[in-house]
Amino acid sequence: MDSRLIPARGVILAPMAGVTDYAFRQVCAELGAEATVTEMVSAKALCYGDKKTASLLRRNEGVRCGVQIFGSEPEFMARGAQLALELSGADFVDINMGCPMPKIVNNGEGSALMKDPALAGRIVRAVCDAVDVPVTVKTRKGWDKSHANVVELAKVLQDNGASAVAVHGRTKTMLYSGVADWDIIAAVKRAVSIPVIANGDVISPEAALRCLNRTGADAVMVGRAAFGDPWLFPQIRAALAGEPVPERPPLAARMELALRQMELAKADKGEHIACLEARKQLAWYLRGVRFSNYYKQEISRIEVMEDVYRIIRGIQRDLE
Repeated sequence: MDSRLIPARGVILAPMAGVTDYAFRQVCAELGAEATVTEMVSAKALCYGDKKTASLLRRNEGVRCGVQIFGSEPEFMARGAQLALELSGADFVDINMGCPMPKIVNNGEGSALMKDPALAGRIVRAVCDAVDVPVTVKTRKGWDKSHANVVELAKVLQDNGASAVAVHGRTKTMLYSGVADWDIIAAVKRAVSIPVIANGDVISPEAALRCLNRTGADAVMVGRAAFGDPWLFPQIRAALAGEPVPERPPLAARMELALRQMELAKADKGEHIACLEARKQLAWYLRGVRFSNYYKQEISRIEVMEDVYRIIRGIQRDLE
């Protein structure tokens, strides 16, 4: 596997729109994610100089970091990849061929590209020819149960220069429901020689180990299970290394990391945006915490950083 991607049997934080901003990626990296990928950004928006899009591309330090772009036109994807690298200095470019959201697929982008492997291949070739870093692709099992063509697609991606492929074991129509199909990821691994990254239902250290053993994949990618739980990364790394899995720290210490994430977000986006987004990000840290409903309600009303400090102090005092 290319040294600019991830180590074998590594663990990556999945790119997730509206979630994996710079701050969240940074705390995950500090706890053990061996690579991070930005939220997906529109290649066409980059080409047109959209400043909000460019602001999503801040790379994380101390970890391999990729930029994820989406689009359906090879020429825009090629130029968008160049601009994304210029703005971020990232280690690799990732192409989104897995997003199932209507506003993306209705434009022929994201997982809609799985329905046109030839176009998908031309996009990968155009991006590979335009940049001098590895190009990876994030995809899914297929469009629906009757069109589970990721094995065919992965061969096309490899033939056109992709350095690795990440496969979410659900179809577009499944969205995030049902059970991820790890067997089709194993089939992809058997069909191509480039690294394959397994995604879907990697929700615990034990699941990560089962996934790698079942699929033969080179690495695992963690998505929604990491919301409010970046300690999942050191736990998975320990499990994959055959070492004792560390316990999550006490709630008070978890809240200190949550505060660090909120402060990083403020420095990156400004107080107003960071506080609005803290309403979901901070609430995730209280998943499964008993008697936390009062503080979840308080979190939903955060306006300024002083609210964040007050709420975290209260949680540490009352819920430990």
